[in-house]
Amino acid sequence: MRPMTRRSLLALAFLVLTLGGGVAEAGKKSKKDKYRFELVGVKAAPGVEGKVAADALRLLEAEVKKAFETHPQMVADMSSAPDPDADPKGYAKWLKKKKIKGAFKVNVDLTLYTEETEDAPQGNGAKRLVVRLELHMFGERLPERKMGFEGVGSSTVKQDVGKKVRPRDREFTIQSAIELAVADAMAESLRKLALPPAKPSKK
Repeated sequence: MRPMTRRSLLALAFLVLTLGGGVAEAGKKSKKDKYRFELVGVKAAPGVEGKVAADALRLLEAEVKKAFETHPQMVADMSSAPDPDADPKGYAKWLKKKKIKGAFKVNVDLTLYTEETEDAPQGNGAKRLVVRLELHMFGERLPERKMGFEGVGSSTVKQDVGKKVRPRDREFTIQSAIELAVADAMAESLRKLALPPAKPSKK
């Protein structure tokens, strides 16, 4: 049996991915604000354990770093910026000069991860690997060190694997699910950052 192509796999995944309107809303703006996301760490939330989660965490960390370096709204080069801890005022001025709307230290939690094998619709003993995951991305604004944003991403990917799940099929399925969930979390985070600040409540 011929495995699904990457194009058909991603098309199937998007059908079951919960986007919450983030991508559509982010695409409405013609001018995109620039941000700096600096990854602090990626970890599993309580209840997400074992070798299965460890494999997912390894791929997740690499994908998050890639997104922070290559996303069109991300600023990767901060080599000329002052130290935000040693010179917070200088850092804030530098951000303003470079027209960077905000800089954040970001943590990512893998809050849900499951793998299961089910019978494929075509029968003949064929199997399908199903990967579901959710992640929580939250950032601390620099140089103020205050809570800046949070975003949630989720995905479900189903990959036909024949009668046996091969390591490369498994990694491909996990990677595809991670790419979609990270894109989902990024879209929600950027959508929230683009919202006008909340008005102070009247006492």
